[in-house]
Amino acid sequence: LLWVFWHVHDPTQLNRQGPDVGTQYRSGIYTCDAEQFQQAERSKMQAEVLFKSPIVTEIVPADVFWKAEEYHQDYLRKNPWRAACHAVPDLKAILASMPV
Repeated sequence: LLWVFWHVHDPTQLNRQGPDVGTQYRSGIYTCDAEQFQQAERSKMQAEVLFKSPIVTEIVPADVFWKAEEYHQDYLRKNPWRAACHAVPDLKAILASMPV
């Protein structure tokens, strides 16, 4: 999952993903225990070779979780004309290149 995470977005953009700008678009990994935190940090170090700029994804313990507003639930199905989801341009190719 972490491998796919690093490949489906640009973790070098602070508070931004594509056309979306703001702190709510910050790339982050939120961990539930020390082992997950260490795994996330290791995966970040491995992913750094993929990018020219430093990775700015935050890796922090999970805190309070807020469910997104209803209009964001199943967003692409509800808003096909506003489908700005750029995160997975070719998921099949990304998964095919995934190490075993």
